[in-house]
Amino acid sequence: MGFTVISGPRDAGPGEREVMFDKAGDILQRAGVTDHQRIDVPGRGASESSEGQLRESVQGIVPALQSGSLFGDVSGVFVVDAQNLLKAEAEVIAELVEAADPDAVTAVFAASGTIPAPLGKTLRAHGSTETVKKYRERDASRWLSETASQRKLKIEPAAAAVLLRRFGSDVAALGQALDQLAADGSTVTEDDVLGRYANRPDEPMWLLADAINAGNEAEALRRLADFLEHGHPLVVLSFLEGEVRKRSLAAVAPDMETYAGWVKATPSSFPVRKVWERRSSTRADSLRRSLDALARADLQIKTAPEPTHRVTLERLTVAMCRWLGR
Repeated sequence: MGFTVISGPRDAGPGEREVMFDKAGDILQRAGVTDHQRIDVPGRGASESSEGQLRESVQGIVPALQSGSLFGDVSGVFVVDAQNLLKAEAEVIAELVEAADPDAVTAVFAASGTIPAPLGKTLRAHGSTETVKKYRERDASRWLSETASQRKLKIEPAAAAVLLRRFGSDVAALGQALDQLAADGSTVTEDDVLGRYANRPDEPMWLLADAINAGNEAEALRRLADFLEHGHPLVVLSFLEGEVRKRSLAAVAPDMETYAGWVKATPSSFPVRKVWERRSSTRADSLRRSLDALARADLQIKTAPEPTHRVTLERLTVAMCRWLGR
């Protein structure tokens, strides 16, 4: 019982949000909450009427924190997207938290980002925090294995690989897929997955950059195909141009601190360190050829018929794997 913050990544997707909600449900259940009130905080700037310092959709938290159950049970409240609370709302709720009886109320605040002051500090002082990190493919692979075991499903390795290619790190979609596949039997084969799902995951662009930097042409082409299911070719070009620019700056920077300043990042950040560590393997001729190829591809995509765009990007990707790969 008491107060818990479930802190998720700022760019939380459906998978991370589902994990956050599952954690909230577990906390409320362990506290003995049989029925709880859910408060969905609207995004900042959303048009909504308000009375006093609280918007209408947030007002329900006041009675939830001020009194416990009339029958002696624990009262529960689940606040979703607490990072969207306005400053005035955060001030009011902080006062309520300080005055609330933690033995009578269980409140869970889920936030994809920082909870506004002074509420964030108050919750840290009076409660606990559970963190949900951004899911990557390796995390999704581990999640898939553990969840399949819990559901008594046997997933063949080839089927697991296809599921991860189809859904990426979206564990919410993976969970729904397992529910559907379980209806067909306790063993999931590659054909089962291929026959049911044909979509591609909406994946972060750095996966494509990692494949190019590793010189893995097959992986890079697969990542490119995945992205083009959802994204525009010019977005790919812009991203790749940015990657080449970063490597070019790293190649001429006298030290990592200078490079970090040029790209407006901290020297300790992982992206900065990753680019800096590759600078010794970067050749000026390879960077020049990459920039020339990017310029030609940009002109081709802006002037040539759409059916040629994918082929143009595939050729560019293979070439950059050979020029920039390890």
